[in-house]
Amino acid sequence: MDPAGAWDSASPWVSLWTNRFYVYVGLACGISLWICFQMVVRRRDKSSQERSVPKASQDLGTDGSISLQRKEVSVSGVKIFYGSQTGTAKGFAASLAEAVTSLGLPVAVVDLKDYDPDDHLVEEVTGKNVCAFVVATYTGGRPPHSAQWFYRWLEEAAGDFRFGKTYLKGMRYAVFGLGNSAYASHFNKVGKNVDKWLWTLGAHRVVARGEGDCDVANSTHGSIEADFRAWKARFLARLHTLEKGEKKPCAGSCKRGQCESSAEEEPFESTSEDESGAEDRPNPNPVVDVEDLGRIVSCAKREKREKEQPEEKSGLLRSSGKNGPGERRAMITPALREALTRQGYQLIGSHSGVKLCRWTKSMLRGRGGCYKHTFYGIESHRCMETTPSLACANKCVFCWRHHTNPVGTEWRWKMDQPEVILKESIENHQSMIKQFKGVPGVKEERFEEGMMVKHCALSLVGEPIMYPEINRFLTLLHECKISSFLVTNAQFPVEIRNLKPVTQLYVSVDASTKDSLKKIDRPLFKDFWQRFLDSLKALAAKGVTYCGESSASSLTMANVPWHEEVVHFVQDLVDLIPDYEIACEHEHSNCLLIAHKRFKVGSEWWTWIDYDRFQELVREYEHSGGSATFGAQDYMARTPPWAVFGARERGFDPKDTRYQRKNKSKDISGC
Repeated sequence: MDPAGAWDSASPWVSLWTNRFYVYVGLACGISLWICFQMVVRRRDKSSQERSVPKASQDLGTDGSISLQRKEVSVSGVKIFYGSQTGTAKGFAASLAEAVTSLGLPVAVVDLKDYDPDDHLVEEVTGKNVCAFVVATYTGGRPPHSAQWFYRWLEEAAGDFRFGKTYLKGMRYAVFGLGNSAYASHFNKVGKNVDKWLWTLGAHRVVARGEGDCDVANSTHGSIEADFRAWKARFLARLHTLEKGEKKPCAGSCKRGQCESSAEEEPFESTSEDESGAEDRPNPNPVVDVEDLGRIVSCAKREKREKEQPEEKSGLLRSSGKNGPGERRAMITPALREALTRQGYQLIGSHSGVKLCRWTKSMLRGRGGCYKHTFYGIESHRCMETTPSLACANKCVFCWRHHTNPVGTEWRWKMDQPEVILKESIENHQSMIKQFKGVPGVKEERFEEGMMVKHCALSLVGEPIMYPEINRFLTLLHECKISSFLVTNAQFPVEIRNLKPVTQLYVSVDASTKDSLKKIDRPLFKDFWQRFLDSLKALAAKGVTYCGESSASSLTMANVPWHEEVVHFVQDLVDLIPDYEIACEHEHSNCLLIAHKRFKVGSEWWTWIDYDRFQELVREYEHSGGSATFGAQDYMARTPPWAVFGARERGFDPKDTRYQRKNKSKDISGC
């Protein structure tokens, strides 16, 4: 065989082998293109199949059963809540119940006067019911008497950061309001607010709010009955859709406003023009405190404040035609007064306020009190939370009351007399307590006790110690046999040193270094750090017990420690502090009490207070002209076993019918 001929016949294979790298690259590219082509074809086929399948069948699983998505939007029943003054709303509720029954759905009709939202409203989050609210607006824009408690509770919950914007997430609701457009200023105000507050708490509106009008001339459908029938038809149609199961509205595939159910997704849709302003829309910023007063203020109110700001900056001591030449102006401006009133504050004079604490409401119902009850024996249902000064010298980043209160380093406003402040504080507090008479769950004996103020927490808002007559105010409290619990932000050391005997004096310690204190408290004083240190020295001379708490934050739940983390931190802290131990624990408020061992008699803690004995010692102090001295050990009382750190109840009063409900998650509630 000719070797040369053999080489010539093999040369193509030799060339192929020599250039094999390019062959591999070509094959890889070809395979990749084929895979991409197959994916495009399959996706196109799948899309075609989805368009050809009826919408109803998309909710079925491979085995013919209803899919999880449909289960989530199914309806197990309807609850109809009504608040009626003359019986019209009650009649509408009965009519709606009859119509819902015809759809084959279970229905329950609930009179709001017999309904306790504190216990039961959150149950609607996990249930599959749809809640319908039929509520009337009574004289002056108020709810009917039977719905007053529910209305007030919902308002406070919507403005309370502790509930949050997802408290009722999962609840589905619809609202029909009854009103008279002849009273234009508050036409259907109750229905609008119930709708707004439910949405603010995270509930989902299933159908646009209905507005019945008793004024036949202005009624959309000719009468309030016709208005209700029209809304009822929309509600029943929506129920039918939900019962069959539906995909999430829009799903992002249609333009805004063109989806049939987009109206139900709008935060504050309305059938009246007066709701189109900004005041009905919460601030979209997720970090903003839900109690921030700027949240729901309308454009008109913002403009009003903007006009007042230059006036405040130009000086608070200038003359005013209303106040007379050279007279100081009031601390509370008209805009601030209106905003605070909407927050539930009862304002007193020109610079003071009082508000009902959530723990007061809790104890009125025979439930547990705040940490002050666990640590010191303060009865929450007999405690009045007030302040003689809404102003403050700090602008703390965690302030959960509001951020529009006046600020200053000294008193520059008109001043009301302490006698007037105390008298009106008690009267306003008692007036708020009276509103709980007949409220479901309120115990009669607690209600009667609540009318007699025994404790005063000067911790509502602002800096009470700024008030020039704070000593006189404290004296008046003690003369009325009311204990005093004063909280200060550690910026007024001189006032602390000059303070007359106070039952309890608290100094807020929000940071451990100069830089962190400046960032967190944002103090107005340039020498804030020295003032802080001097305040602690002045506090030590008063002979009080230090106590730490984590009771409030306006940030997010991510900033709040778990209770176990707080316990570990405090245990490490106590190891560094001689002669101090952990005495008490209040798990619900995420706080513990560190007490000096001198408050431990034998093996028992004595952190509670003998308030009667304290009042006797104060009288002796006053009669002696200030020469008589006494300390906290002179009026201490034995701490009950359930309040001691490590107790099974973990700070819950065994008399509380709900104390066994352990708090398994983060909590930022407190006084």
